[in-house]
Amino acid sequence: MSKKNDTGKAGETVACSYLQGCGYTILQTNWRFHRYELDIVATDGRELVVVEVKTRAVDYLVSPEKSVGRSKIQRIAAAADAYVQKYDVTLPVRFDVISLTQNGQICRVFEHIQDAFFAPVNG
Repeated sequence: MSKKNDTGKAGETVACSYLQGCGYTILQTNWRFHRYELDIVATDGRELVVVEVKTRAVDYLVSPEKSVGRSKIQRIAAAADAYVQKYDVTLPVRFDVISLTQNGQICRVFEHIQDAFFAPVNG
C-alpha cells in the first residue's frame, strides 16, 4: 500500500473514532458506487451524515478541506444519492468534511466542518 493510502486509512480510522466519541453511529466506511466512494457514512440520530475525510501532513500547502472541489462534491453527491436509494434512507442527508493533520505517526482531527457543502442541483 502506498504512503498516500496509508495516510488516508489512518485518517479515516481516527475520524471514525472521533465521530463515535461525539455520539455518531458509523454505518459504512469506504462505501463504493461504481468508481465513487464515500469515506464514512454515519448517523447522528437525526440525519444521515456523509463524511469526506481529508488527511494532510503538518506542512501542507492547501488546507485539507479546501481540496474538496466541485467535481469531488459531484461524485460524493452521486454516491450519496445511490446510497440513499439502495438502503431506502428517509433521513435528511448532511455532508461534512473532517480534516486531519498527520505528524509522523500521530494523526489528529484538525477540524470537523458540518454542512461543509450542499449537493449540487442538476437541471
